[in-house]
Amino acid sequence: MEVAACAHISAVGTVKHPKKLVCDECIKIGDDWVHLRTCQQCGATLCCDSSPNRHATKHARGSGHPVVASAQPHERWLYCYVDDALTEY
Repeated sequence: MEVAACAHISAVGTVKHPKKLVCDECIKIGDDWVHLRTCQQCGATLCCDSSPNRHATKHARGSGHPVVASAQPHERWLYCYVDDALTEY
């Protein structure tokens, strides 16, 4: 995995992890998801871009919360939507 850094990722203190492994937005509309991402600003856990609804990206763009962490077991990375930066932690 290529490692990159940006100011948004550097600003993340303690990595937020999901409280539950579901996309609440997909549940509301009765849809499925592929993988989950957790917003590092508010803690929302939403579906990834491989999922039909791409709720994590929509959340990042709509809320201005740029950094997510993978919510998948055994994955330890952060991604910044603004800078298209990825880093392992």
